[in-house]
Amino acid sequence: MDIRVGDLPGIGKKVSFITAEDQKIVLVIHHTGKRELYFFADLDEEDPEFTMDLTGEETRQLGAQLLGAAYQTVDMDRMKLFRKKMVLEWVTLSPVSPFSGKTIAEGQIRKRTGVTILGIIRGEDTIVSPPADTELRAGDTLMVAGANEQVVSFEAFCRGEEE
Repeated sequence: MDIRVGDLPGIGKKVSFITAEDQKIVLVIHHTGKRELYFFADLDEEDPEFTMDLTGEETRQLGAQLLGAAYQTVDMDRMKLFRKKMVLEWVTLSPVSPFSGKTIAEGQIRKRTGVTILGIIRGEDTIVSPPADTELRAGDTLMVAGANEQVVSFEAFCRGEEE
């Protein structure tokens, strides 16, 4: 981003922000405290696409939002690493699964497979964050989270392929 600051004699300061996409935002700060924002879709345009007048307090609030004071974004490199390590999957429970007819606790699902059951869809019902005493039934669709190998192991249990 290219930022240019200049004096406007008798008015105040002019700050121009030129983005990587060659768009421009101009902030005019008056000696009185008034702020004017001008938005240009193209650097070559003389007339702004949009203008806005802001008070000093509104400008501070906008600045705080832009700086991330109220909402912190997720570091995308960290999110990519997290996605490589964690899988969310929907798995249907087979009648021959050793988990069918048992509660989450009785099946020792986390101990045996490492996954966490985040939700269950049972017919028209949805159970969000099911407690450990929730009975699992054949035909339930389970939303689980875990590492890829944990989810693969859990899927095998749900198909009745592991004991």
